[in-house]
Amino acid sequence: HRGVVAYEPTELVVVARCGTPLAELESLLASQDQMLAFEPPHYGPEATVGGCVATGLAGPRRASAGSLRDFVLGAKLIDGRGEHLAFGGTVMKNVAGYDVARVLAGSMGILGVITEVAIKVLPRPAAETTLRFELDQATALRHLNQWAGQPLPISASAWEAGVLHLRLSGASLAVAAARTRLGGEELGPAAEFWTTLREHTAPFFAGAAPLWRLSLPSTTPPLELPGALLIEWGGAQRWLRSDAVPEEVHAAALRLGGHATLFRGGPRA
Repeated sequence: HRGVVAYEPTELVVVARCGTPLAELESLLASQDQMLAFEPPHYGPEATVGGCVATGLAGPRRASAGSLRDFVLGAKLIDGRGEHLAFGGTVMKNVAGYDVARVLAGSMGILGVITEVAIKVLPRPAAETTLRFELDQATALRHLNQWAGQPLPISASAWEAGVLHLRLSGASLAVAAARTRLGGEELGPAAEFWTTLREHTAPFFAGAAPLWRLSLPSTTPPLELPGALLIEWGGAQRWLRSDAVPEEVHAAALRLGGHATLFRGGPRA
């Protein structure tokens, strides 16, 4: 059950059946210089549009562009009685009834078999570059929170092992002005770096140690937990590779006003 049902670039909306390969959809959008703004991970070549919506995951651009849920305009699904239901439409202001289409984002299929979705798309930025800074974790977090309150075209950030990467995206003049203002070492678009981060193929994600995903206030100070740490989304998403006792990780996240999810590996119970 695949294929693009409707796509009008000037309307910034694409409607696709859920068996459509995610790579195929992104290729179509790229041909019109457009993109899925929430930058969804694929985690392999078999990723589909339906899987993308059902997992509700977003990549490095999520903090600046929004989550997948913010871009789902409409959906069709087959419920437990075998009925094919339709919700929402193809415009942002779908105000009739309960907004089931957005609830499907991250639902993991529990509400029914998603068959078709309408997703809002955005133009690709005119310019993009990545800056590199050598900073300790506390300094990096402080800078990220300061920059978040300023009119800077920051579209992604990632800190690991004393190095902060900052991606700037937007109008050419805005990116150039921010680059001059912020300093750091310019790496150019650095598309491969952000792709390996999104797809968890970067060296940090390799190995057998359990991978935790922590959602915390961006102003949370450095964590006092054993293991390797990678920080995204301006400090709000923190990946932890650690053999720490699960109760210890959960308690630490709760104490800091957030929560922790065992994303991969470890005791699944």
